[in-house]
Amino acid sequence: MKKHLNTLFVTTQGAYLAKEGETVAVKVDHEIVLRVPVHTLGGIVCFGQVSCSPYLMGFCAENGVAISFLTENGRFLAKVQGPVSGNVLLRREQYRRADDLQAASAIARAIVTGKIANCRTVLQRSLRDHSDKIEADAVSCASQYLVHSIRRLQCEHPLDIVRGFEGDAANTYFGVFNHMITSQKDIFIFDERNRRPPLDNVNCLLSFLYTLLMHDVRSALESVGLDPAVGFLHRDRPGRYGLALDIMEEFRPFFADRLALSLINLCQVQGKGFSQKESGAVLMNDDTRKTVLVAYQKRKQEEILHPFINEKVTIGLLPYVQAMLMARHLRGDLDCYPPFIWR
Repeated sequence: MKKHLNTLFVTTQGAYLAKEGETVAVKVDHEIVLRVPVHTLGGIVCFGQVSCSPYLMGFCAENGVAISFLTENGRFLAKVQGPVSGNVLLRREQYRRADDLQAASAIARAIVTGKIANCRTVLQRSLRDHSDKIEADAVSCASQYLVHSIRRLQCEHPLDIVRGFEGDAANTYFGVFNHMITSQKDIFIFDERNRRPPLDNVNCLLSFLYTLLMHDVRSALESVGLDPAVGFLHRDRPGRYGLALDIMEEFRPFFADRLALSLINLCQVQGKGFSQKESGAVLMNDDTRKTVLVAYQKRKQEEILHPFINEKVTIGLLPYVQAMLMARHLRGDLDCYPPFIWR
């Protein structure tokens, strides 16, 4: 099994990254504030005004460490990486399956089933842990409806119908999301999912976590030789990483949504960490962003028993495991794609 590697997130504005021997050195105001051995890194993510030396870029490319550049608020800008590994035959099979709407629908059904099952588990955990603090009847009804959605997906359906089931289930799930917020309810209010830009504190937090998750899933897909741009549930669109979005669906509720709820309910993030611009867009400040990044990294280091391969893996390796299983399915080693289902 692949070893879990860390991701270096750099949020300090004006920071400069350089190569120092076999390490990545982070400099602020010409002083080195951090050195990280390159062999411990799986990737580097730079937020805002962060620059890198050309020597470091080449060094990281040679060692398989991708460097991603995002805006200060988390919008993806660019990525620097070495040669993309992968079997051309695997990618050709990926493209053929994506063009075959019946085959694409079968994979999409598995992905959506995993997502809805994980959404239901989030609701069930909330009922188990906070039944006295939430509107339990509404959450329970939503949970039962998701069971109905999963049953409908057991039969073959055209791709558009599968998308309709996914959208309907998402509306049901997010319709009770606000009930699962048990503290700071006057500051963290969730009415509906919105983005580009997020219009409230909760959506701002979710969007940031989804951006981090997208980075990890995309890197995992590339590491096993798949094309992250060609998906099955999410169809081709210029500038969109369809397959990365597909695999993300399984992890949004289990990883990002649960982490967002924990950060809010445990008061690890607070209202003062967010601000609203004249346009209505909500942004988080640097301290809050660092808090979220630390929590995200700690969560990735936790171990979980993978329900399909029956091995303990760190949560940070789950995208790689699912990418590997997708590749095995496309090669014909697995009859169907087994989604990650949280138990």
